[in-house]
Parts: sequence; C-alpha cells; structure tokens
Amino acid sequence: MQEKKLTYADSGVDIHEEEGTIGNLTKSMTYRREGIGAPLTNIGHYAGLMDFGEHALAMATDGVGSKVLIATEIEKWDTVGIDCIAMNVNDLLAIGAEPIGFVDYLAVEKHSEEFARQIGVGLAKGAEISKMSILGGETATLPEIVNGFDLAGTCLGMVKKDEIITGEKVEIGDVLVGLPSSGIHSNGYTLVRRIIEESGYSYHDPLPYNCSKTIGEELITPTRIYMEVLDVIRECNVHGLAHITGSGLLKLQRVTDLGFEFIDPIEPPEVFKFLQKEGGVDEAEMYRTFNMGMGFLIILPPEEAEKAVNLCNGKIVGKIVEKGIKLKGIDFI
Repeated sequence: MQEKKLTYADSGVDIHEEEGTIGNLTKSMTYRREGIGAPLTNIGHYAGLMDFGEHALAMATDGVGSKVLIATEIEKWDTVGIDCIAMNVNDLLAIGAEPIGFVDYLAVEKHSEEFARQIGVGLAKGAEISKMSILGGETATLPEIVNGFDLAGTCLGMVKKDEIITGEKVEIGDVLVGLPSSGIHSNGYTLVRRIIEESGYSYHDPLPYNCSKTIGEELITPTRIYMEVLDVIRECNVHGLAHITGSGLLKLQRVTDLGFEFIDPIEPPEVFKFLQKEGGVDEAEMYRTFNMGMGFLIILPPEEAEKAVNLCNGKIVGKIVEKGIKLKGIDFI
C-alpha cells in the first residue's frame, strides 16, 4: 500500500479544472438554429437535444480515454470498441433516448491490420448490443500528434418530445434504483494507471484475487451498455436517470438540485478494493472518481421501484432527500 494517498488530481486530472475549461469553451456558443434542428435543452446535460418535429434527436460524443493504453500494453484491442459505443449510448439512455446510429473516429500513429480488425470487432459488438447501425466514420493517421491511438465516436438517438427525461420531475421521497457496473468502465484510468505503476505490479501479472486472469485483462473489461433502461422507461413512471461516469457520484448534480441519500449501496467489485488498497486512496476520493460498482441510476416513485428492479436486475440503493449527496457517512457536497 502506498504511504501517500493518491488522488485523481495527483495523477494529472483535476475535475474542477475540467469544469472551468468546459465553461470557457461553451460560453461563446450562443448561436441557436431555429425550426427543425433547433436546440431543446441547454448544453450541459448528458446529451444534446434538437427539434425534429414530433421527436427530438439526441446526440452524444465521447471516447475511451487512457484505458486504450492498457489495451495496447497487453495487445488486446477487441473490447475498446464496446467501450466507445457504451460511453455514448449510456449518455443517450440517461435522457430517455433510444440509440439509432453511430459514427466513429480512429486516430492512429501507424497502421496495423490486426489492430484494425480487433477495433472493428469491438465496435460491431457494441452496435449489436445497442441495436443500432454504424453509419460511417473517419480514420486519421497522425504520427506527429498521436502516440499509439485514440478512439472516439458520436451517437445519434431519438425520443418523443413529451418523453424526454431531464430530472425536472424528481421529488423528495423518490427511490433510487442502482444498476451494477461491469467494473471500472471507461473513467478514472489516469489514476488507475498511476496506482499500478507505483504498486510494483504489471498489467501482465495475475490478479491477486483471481489468478485466472491478468491485471490488464481485468482493467479492460468493457463498459456495460444499459439497454434495459428503455424497458424500465416504457413500463414505469421514471423521474430521472443518471449515467455514473467521470467524477463519480458528483455526476448526480446534473440530474436535480435535490439530494441523494444512499442507504444500501451496491457492493463495489473487488477491482475497486484492490486499487484502493494499492493506491492508498480514501473512500471519498474513490466515489468522486469511479462508479464504484453502480454504473447507472434510475429515479422513480416508491410504488414503481420493485417493478423497475425486476426489469433491469437492479437494486434499491437509497432515496431522494432535500439536499446533499450522502453515502457511508460521507457528505460529498
């Protein structure tokens, strides 16, 4: 265990600085199209929405991040395409939109046929899980800019205007239904890599708690795609949705100004406990950085909770309160 307690900021990613960058990036974006294509919500929710008659078109864009460095280290790239699609699709699902199309952007330092084949395998699998088409994309060779590769994409979805879920219906007493994650997903990997680098382990070493796979194989477990959320939306009166990604529980502030109290949270998988121990990371920092075993959250009235749990294999983890975000005695706000 490290004597020094590592943080995400120590590793080079300061979420507060990122917020400032986003603010400065978007403050000049004042032009708004009218009619078909006019924006329906302000920039800042999980996905952008535009007018398309009876429906709204939803768009999200994201990448895999520094998780790709681990994939390259162990020369296994057939899952990162799933991650790329998952990070986009889950953001669309978080406003109630159904994914319908995707385009990818692959930037490489140099070309390799086997590498490209594996990337394609992952993208195809992610699209199949999401029940959508890959409509095209772009591949760029950038040896002076890219060291290795970067994979990102943009997802298009659709939702009827009167079925958009923004969180405005969330009220005190609503129940929180958490959906388990498949692991770390695709956030916090700058801290993950720093922990492994300082721990004395390598990505090729067997997992201490599961010798059937290596540390690297565990760390590139693909992000879960939460398509069952659409079933919950169709069958239940959903008030709010959240995709738990970078900044962990702090992401919930996007949904509502009300508070979240986690009474019975999902138990974090062993990989989080391993990283926390090896990095000496405190509990609050873990929940501010990672999903900690809960990759998606559904907010709905108490009488709808059990139905939702059955539809999505979720768990009742807490309730909406007046203010704050509280878990395990930690007040995150």
